[in-house]
Amino acid sequence: MTSTFHQSHSHWGAFTAEVCAGRIVAVSPFEKDPFPSELIRSIPDALQGEARVRFPVVRKGWLEEGPESRKRRGAEPFVRVTWDKALDLVAGELDRVKRAYGNEAIFGGSYGWSSAGCLHHAKTLVHRFLSGFGGYVDQVNNYSYGAGMVIMPHVVGGNQVFLSPVGSGDAFAGPATTWPSIVKHTGLMVGFGGFALKNGQVTAGGAGEHGYEKWLGRAAEAGVEFVSISPVKDDAPEFLAAEWIPIRPNTDTALMLAIAHRLHEEGLHDTAFLGRYTHGFERFRAYLTGETDGVGKDADWAAGITGIDAETIRGLAGRMAEARTMIAATWSLQRADKGEQPFWMTVTLAAMLGQIGLPGGGFGFGYGSIGGPGIPRKALPVPNMAQGPNPVKPFIPVARIADALLNPGGEMDYDGRKITLPDIKIVYWAGGNPFHHHQDLNRLVRAFRCPEAVIVNEPFWTATARHADIVLPATTPLERNDIGASSRDRFLIAMYKAIEPVGEARNDFDVFAGLAERLGFSETFTEGRGEMEWLRHLYDVACQKISAFGEEMPGFESFWADGHVEFAEPADDFVLFEDFRRDPQRNRLRTPSGGIELFSETIAGFGYDDCPGHAAWLEPAEWLGSSKATAYPLHLVSNQPATRLHGQLDTGPISRASKVGGREPIRIHPEDATPRGITEGDVVRVFNARGACLA
Repeated sequence: MTSTFHQSHSHWGAFTAEVCAGRIVAVSPFEKDPFPSELIRSIPDALQGEARVRFPVVRKGWLEEGPESRKRRGAEPFVRVTWDKALDLVAGELDRVKRAYGNEAIFGGSYGWSSAGCLHHAKTLVHRFLSGFGGYVDQVNNYSYGAGMVIMPHVVGGNQVFLSPVGSGDAFAGPATTWPSIVKHTGLMVGFGGFALKNGQVTAGGAGEHGYEKWLGRAAEAGVEFVSISPVKDDAPEFLAAEWIPIRPNTDTALMLAIAHRLHEEGLHDTAFLGRYTHGFERFRAYLTGETDGVGKDADWAAGITGIDAETIRGLAGRMAEARTMIAATWSLQRADKGEQPFWMTVTLAAMLGQIGLPGGGFGFGYGSIGGPGIPRKALPVPNMAQGPNPVKPFIPVARIADALLNPGGEMDYDGRKITLPDIKIVYWAGGNPFHHHQDLNRLVRAFRCPEAVIVNEPFWTATARHADIVLPATTPLERNDIGASSRDRFLIAMYKAIEPVGEARNDFDVFAGLAERLGFSETFTEGRGEMEWLRHLYDVACQKISAFGEEMPGFESFWADGHVEFAEPADDFVLFEDFRRDPQRNRLRTPSGGIELFSETIAGFGYDDCPGHAAWLEPAEWLGSSKATAYPLHLVSNQPATRLHGQLDTGPISRASKVGGREPIRIHPEDATPRGITEGDVVRVFNARGACLA
């Protein structure tokens, strides 16, 4: 049979799918990608495998009894129904809840790595639909660097230290200092959390070019010295020849404080920079030296906490003061109890070195966390589907979904104020899988049994789908047309439909259009456009915006025929806070002082026991130095796997090949394995007070 070839895009990169007899039989990477991800090889099996949701289904108990059966959610079979029946049920339930409780009882859930593509982007579409219906309770922040997103506006006046999420419209987010600046100017790059190559293989929104490995290699060739501070040795590739400093998990703040103490003790801190560009150093200094609590945060103090030799700490401080130093901190550092502190301390330490705003110096978040940070790209807009205004004001932080469902009407502290948890009656989830992100799965199972209805649009039988009442099968990118674009990448990619939808799957756009028609606002949602009309419109609008930057763009027909548009790398390097350093008065930060706040009167005024007015070492609830370590003497580092993206592609051949006896591999040091009688290939029970799993 004759094969046809169809280009598409994914979080693992752009690729071409070979289709024969209506099935994807192979994939090949985008020709302009120098370091393509092997993960694309898992796409055919994953997209066409047994894990697909093939038909609209309704949980048996909910179909027969309605909300009264919700306590059995996740433990009952599903019944296949027609699309008309499913859409009628969903529309009827939405209408019932709105009439009985108002739109504040509807939660628009969408978090995670939903499919790449600017039109068929699940989060955008579910929020566009619910906005047109009168609004919904939304989520704010993210799991990736959520604590950082809340602390950084108080420290540097915004979230410009983070890459803006795709489609976020966050005007105060931006790129990190780009790799060309690091290659040319950095002498020492200290990575808290390391520089794992596997993380650079994934990029939200997709990547036509995987540039992370390329730029790491160029930095190493240029003589940049790397230090990887991580519990895991292979968090830095061998070609970096990085010095590995193994650290006890969750103690990075203590190490940074000890380095800062050494800088102050030896007079190596930049007093001129601190005086001109920062606020509150004296308040922080009193804590650092022990004036306020009687405990000097020196290297000997930190050695007992971090497990790092005191001389190593003092030596690293001296090297950081002598060189043009870039301090890199991965997003993972703040995904822990007291997670604000390592990020605030990263900024504080960089400020003491006085190199913020200098080429190749200062700090950056996210290097080694994902493929985008530091990659040189012109600040050009990308095609973006509008969500529309949400009339509902109540919200929850993204990681508090279980709290909201289990404790409606309760109060929680958030960024200096009390917020009331909404009384959610219906959860509509499209895009992402909270059961893969959430911090306590047994609690989330209990929470998902609280609302009166859970509706999910989903291509795969994820845990979220299995804990729903109504599951609507959604297409994957190769079953529709779209445009791949990311604020982290230099390419626009045409995404061509390659195969017919699996089973009875439908595009999210068509699902919501059908619901909007039933609920009386079809024109508001579709604006009279179908798939290709929308793609042409989104592309044309983006071209108009891009032309304002002096870039010439091909017309839509040419773009669609050629398959991609490539933007040249910018001529100039980007340096984070360069403008602020040049003129701190003209370019004041959006903080009360206009400078970098090493002490924040605002945060101190919150009166939080777990976040004082400056960066501090506060013992996390769980770490190997706590009293709980006698009952649980090991620390599980559950980092991003190299064989898939979170749970996605787990059914593909690469992830399956990594299993041991069909189970997820877990590594343990021989010195810890031997006394427990554990040998290679054993199945072990991994547990604490919250739950257990086998690996």
